[in-house]
Amino acid sequence: MTPADLPTELHLVNPRQVLGQVYLDWTPQPGSYLDHQGQTYTVLERRHRYQLRAGRYQLNKIALYVQTAPEDGERRFVNGAWVIGDSTCIFNAQSPILRCAVNPRGPCQDCPSYQAQL
Repeated sequence: MTPADLPTELHLVNPRQVLGQVYLDWTPQPGSYLDHQGQTYTVLERRHRYQLRAGRYQLNKIALYVQTAPEDGERRFVNGAWVIGDSTCIFNAQSPILRCAVNPRGPCQDCPSYQAQL
């Protein structure tokens, strides 16, 4: 069975809601970006749902837990990975999911906690 044969449920984390069901021809990993109905989302978690058939468990569907992705101006490709926020700040998490510990929702512009990396 290929990933394109399996339904994938999209769950928005905040606010909690189900965005729908899609069939994907690829397997998104946490941290990757996914476009759905004109909106870009960041994949936070992937869960597999199994069903018991004829005495065996078989993969039945995939559930992706997503959050809305930051605007393109806040995403940068640094050292081979996507990073959100200002990557020159020492508090930046260097992650496609979390901006920083001090100001996780942002924006980075005019942040009072900004400290340049040395």
